[in-house]
Amino acid sequence: MPKKVLLVLHQATSDPGRVGEALRTRGFELDMRIPAIGDPLPKAMDDHTAAVIFGGPMSANDDHEEFIREETKLVDLILQSETPYLGICLGAQIMARALGAKVCEHGLGMREIGYYLLTPTDKGSPLFTEPLQAYQWHREGFDLPADATLLATGDIFPNQAYRVGKNAYGIQFHPEVTEAMNRRWATKAAHMLSDPGAQSAEAQFEGRRRYDPGLKAWLNNFLDHWLPQ
Repeated sequence: MPKKVLLVLHQATSDPGRVGEALRTRGFELDMRIPAIGDPLPKAMDDHTAAVIFGGPMSANDDHEEFIREETKLVDLILQSETPYLGICLGAQIMARALGAKVCEHGLGMREIGYYLLTPTDKGSPLFTEPLQAYQWHREGFDLPADATLLATGDIFPNQAYRVGKNAYGIQFHPEVTEAMNRRWATKAAHMLSDPGAQSAEAQFEGRRRYDPGLKAWLNNFLDHWLPQ
């Protein structure tokens, strides 16, 4: 099987961050595509070991955007071919919607921007063995798709991680974010830090100092489980 992972990003300046670094370290070639600026998506998954769809400022409900429609079709293809899949934030929401679940904003307009506690479910092991403070940046969440297994929950947005089938995962949080990405997001989208539930830039940087080692360890454990060598 080829050792190439499809990475779907959403802006010209997007960065696969720590996920990309960890995949390279494990010997995978990265096939990075940005359909929002015209990159084509594969019509079959035969040339790829796995796929990751990252987050972005757009919504899984943006049916007027051709690239969102194309990414939704790609998720259908990935699931049908049983290719290992990881959806991060928007990528998790696209998979949820592709499976018929609702994606929407919080009923009280709450956001998760910063570090928030995730609690494993009874079926969360071996990916979630203990509570995890995870970095988030989102305004929408998702209902749990039918036949999906909920792996971790949160207080504001209850559905935080789920599995579909044997090896397709959706996570609401951002394990890929490096310190440079964290600072760039907090600067370029500073207007969002006054939204309900959002944490200040200072609180995020302090949270990173305290919690990032645990999130990095979680990512390495996940990748070892998701794509074993």
